[in-house]
Amino acid sequence: MISYIPSTDKEVREMLDFIGVKDAEELFSDIADDLRLKGPLNLPEAKSEQEVYTYMKKLAKENISGEDYPVFFGGGAYDHLIPSVIPSIAGISEFYTSYTPYQPEVSQGTLQYIFEYQSMLSDLTGMDLSNASLYDGGTALMEAALLAVNYSKRKKILVSATVSPSYRTILNTYAHAQGIEVVQIPYVHGVTDLKALEELTDKDVAGVIVQSPNYFGFIEDIEKEAEITHRVKKVSFIQALDPLSLGILKRPGDMGVDIVVGEGQTLGMPMNFGGPYLGIMSLRKAYMRKMPGRIVGQTTDVHGKRAWVLTLSAREQHIRREKATSNICSNQGINTLIAACYMALLGKKGFREVALQCAQKAHYLYEKILEIDGFEKMCDAPFWMEFPVQSKYSGEEIQKALYEQGIHGGLSVQEAYPELGNTVLFAITEKRTKEEMDRLIEVLRELK
Repeated sequence: MISYIPSTDKEVREMLDFIGVKDAEELFSDIADDLRLKGPLNLPEAKSEQEVYTYMKKLAKENISGEDYPVFFGGGAYDHLIPSVIPSIAGISEFYTSYTPYQPEVSQGTLQYIFEYQSMLSDLTGMDLSNASLYDGGTALMEAALLAVNYSKRKKILVSATVSPSYRTILNTYAHAQGIEVVQIPYVHGVTDLKALEELTDKDVAGVIVQSPNYFGFIEDIEKEAEITHRVKKVSFIQALDPLSLGILKRPGDMGVDIVVGEGQTLGMPMNFGGPYLGIMSLRKAYMRKMPGRIVGQTTDVHGKRAWVLTLSAREQHIRREKATSNICSNQGINTLIAACYMALLGKKGFREVALQCAQKAHYLYEKILEIDGFEKMCDAPFWMEFPVQSKYSGEEIQKALYEQGIHGGLSVQEAYPELGNTVLFAITEKRTKEEMDRLIEVLRELK
């Protein structure tokens, strides 16, 4: 790598002298010795471009993607159908290379699609407004927690144990640095324990976070949970969700939810090794001035024509960095555009059709799996397109057997929920065919 570092020895020496450090070893002295590289990287000294290309191509062939095997994994990333028109639009150079739209006179196209995205998302969730430019579902949830803390001036967050483990990890990381106490609400029969929620919600709580459909795929009693939360003044009720589920489930805004967050990957984005994805956030007007990310508003230009501008932008880091509501301000524009295209293309009927197909196929597979010896239900809670089953086989055994027969599936929850033992998740999207599902069932029947 040395040949790719442009700094000369003289420049390096000048930089070290400027900060008062003897050498590079001293510069990195804060890194624990056992974590530091003790020699050069284990790489050949030189290879030609063609040799490197051939080697990397060989490595890439070892990866078996969702294009090769049908995917029944879930847990936060889902293999949905992406209409071909969406990548075609997103790949237009004017969109593909656009960056932060701080200058409205040269950014009308970018500002318009963000405005359309926010308008459709607000309609979908039933909330007053939506933002843009959050990284993913996990960081959106964390931002909602910080928003609740800033809104109430309290420092305690309650989060259900049925919220995605990765989301809770992100929340705990940020909360620790902010001096926020995070208390976990236990679950019972696959959903949040309402009695525990009632006991834990007091005047020290800033917000309550519940996911529905939750990590297991089960649908929570959001209306009841919001009612319990709001018995204490200024406690914000936050729902994390998969936006595609709103094709058939009741809107959060109609159930007393204050802040909605979620992962936008299901709105036309490929799984893509885990990212980049799109964090969504919608909320009630009372929270507007503390909301992170961008908000685009509609106005008229000097000629009286329809135009768009960033609004409430004094909250952003490019205006007053040290007082910004949030420093999350990177360009998620391309993913916002994809989500806007997906929602506009499907429309209300298409959105409902996709959500219905996911539900119908998931329930078909669930019932068939429960007919197999060695598999049983975890509980009787209702679910949408993802469900857990308990088995006498480990998640590793199930994954291996399916993979050997050309199927990705069987996500173990044991690491995050050791009390559940051999419980695995299956997710079924509209892409999965009856033949693929029947093949999965056949493989599970043959397990020994």
